[in-house]
Amino acid sequence: MKRPGRDDDPDRLYTVTGGRSRSGTDAFDLVTLVVSECEPTPGMQSEHASILRICRSPTAVVEIAADLGLPVSIVRILLGDLHATNRITARHPRTAAAADQLPDPEILKQVLVGLRNL
Repeated sequence: MKRPGRDDDPDRLYTVTGGRSRSGTDAFDLVTLVVSECEPTPGMQSEHASILRICRSPTAVVEIAADLGLPVSIVRILLGDLHATNRITARHPRTAAAADQLPDPEILKQVLVGLRNL
């Protein structure tokens, strides 16, 4: 059974990323949701165009990698390219608004003290 990405020709992966081995940003982890902001344009790199088509609705980075059959590290580099040109937006499922809804740390400390006293 062939494993996607791992058995690909290394020269192909080198070409796809333009020789880069790391993304210029740490904005993308496995569960980051990506949404395309535009349609693919003629002459665009085929992997970039595929990502824009896949991400018409919010899609996790790991799903994009699976759909493309590429390693996540390669997909993160490609996403960084698209993000730098504002062709995609990305957000982690846990947004700042969700973080604001967490209980006050002081209340959690009081609960912990109360539990210890039981």
